[in-house]
Amino acid sequence: MTTFDDRDRAFEAKFAADEEFAFRVTARRNKLVGLWAADRMKLTPEEADAYARAVVHAEFEEAGDEDVVRKLVGDLTAAGIETDEAEIRTALDTKMVEARRQLMQEL
Repeated sequence: MTTFDDRDRAFEAKFAADEEFAFRVTARRNKLVGLWAADRMKLTPEEADAYARAVVHAEFEEAGDEDVVRKLVGDLTAAGIETDEAEIRTALDTKMVEARRQLMQEL
């Protein structure tokens, strides 16, 4: 029974580590896309950093990316920048790859 318990604990530890990594990748992606949007809005470095943090926090409003997409589309449109959901989703996909690469390099 010890082998089974060891395997069970190992599986649970791997699952927890994978979930934590996925969370970190998503948070990093949101920060990167927030910086991308801030650059498009011509924000100062301090404003860009604060905006990127706000985008990261927007992720917690509801499950999935809809809250982040809604925030980015709304903020960019309010700043007079023409955009749509498709552009934002493309940016999210691109920044997801970049975020994963950055975090893998940190390991």
